[in-house]
Amino acid sequence: MLEPAIPPHLQAPRTCPARLPSTDYAPPTAAYCARFPTSITDLVMATICAQSRSPTTPLSPTATLAPLLAFLKRGGRGPSSCAPSCHDLVSFRDGAGRHTVGAIAYWPGRGAYEAWAAASGFAGWWASLDAAREEVGWFREVFFPGVERYETIFSDGQMAEEGAARMREGMSGPVREHVYWGSMRDRMAAAQRDGLDGEKGGFGEGVGEGTERRRVRVEGRRNLCVIRSGQDWSATVPRERKLYLETMHPVLIKGMDFLRDEGQSIGCRSCRFVDVVDQLDDKRPTDRTFGFAFFEDMAALENWSKRHRTHLDIFGRFLQYAKELDNDISLRLFHEVLVLTPEQQLLEYVGCHPKTGLLGK
Repeated sequence: MLEPAIPPHLQAPRTCPARLPSTDYAPPTAAYCARFPTSITDLVMATICAQSRSPTTPLSPTATLAPLLAFLKRGGRGPSSCAPSCHDLVSFRDGAGRHTVGAIAYWPGRGAYEAWAAASGFAGWWASLDAAREEVGWFREVFFPGVERYETIFSDGQMAEEGAARMREGMSGPVREHVYWGSMRDRMAAAQRDGLDGEKGGFGEGVGEGTERRRVRVEGRRNLCVIRSGQDWSATVPRERKLYLETMHPVLIKGMDFLRDEGQSIGCRSCRFVDVVDQLDDKRPTDRTFGFAFFEDMAALENWSKRHRTHLDIFGRFLQYAKELDNDISLRLFHEVLVLTPEQQLLEYVGCHPKTGLLGK
């Protein structure tokens, strides 16, 4: 039996109609949502990264991030722990060719994050960073969504070890809100009574020049939409692995490159195509990647998904991929989407080039 994606305690009478194609709609493939304890009312996703000073300078994740990794391990254990519940090491090259390495960490609430930042020494270290003296640039993009402003979807309900879902208490059964245009919005509790309209432009205004030797704080914008959308082909058999790498992956990269280089034309403020780094051996491939993109609002993300050739190519290629494998797929897919108020965004850049993340216009 299909379940509603929104859990019972977050369901509300709709003033914004659902986008379901029909009352008896059933998706052609199964997908699942993470279920969080009702005691969790907000989440934290913190992206903290180091950026190379030159496109020709690669960074070692574990060496460059040594101070940050030490802080992430602090905070104690047990019920009173304020250490992050989980984190990923990441690596990517941005639109300026700068190698960037970092961590994306998650906490079950803003209070836990702030307690960790103080107790671990991270807050003091971050405040002491001198943009004019650091060998690398640093930035943090920390988001504090209420659970009603967060949604996630997984292709595999048994292997959901990605993103904030690692803080779940369980998984849903197959959900109804899946594989139709508008299903993302229908899975988000806040969208039951809010159109979640954003603001056009605004990021980077008044920042000025010389950001590589300054600390810059960027104000949040109304209903910024953040998506982390990933794929894991580590468990695929040789035939499927070959098919993915030769037919799916190139189309996906083309779409991510468009969002990175030309995305502002359709309301995408920043996009990174990210490799997940093995935490025990940072030179060993993990066969896990994700796109990490910031849109002006959910409508901008929906518009790219539904209408732009780059996403239609991704979607069409996946349908063909599934058909060629007779729907016997080991590739694991997931995404998590956040829609944020200005107060739920902490954006700070220390010695970063002027087109980094949400720093650039």
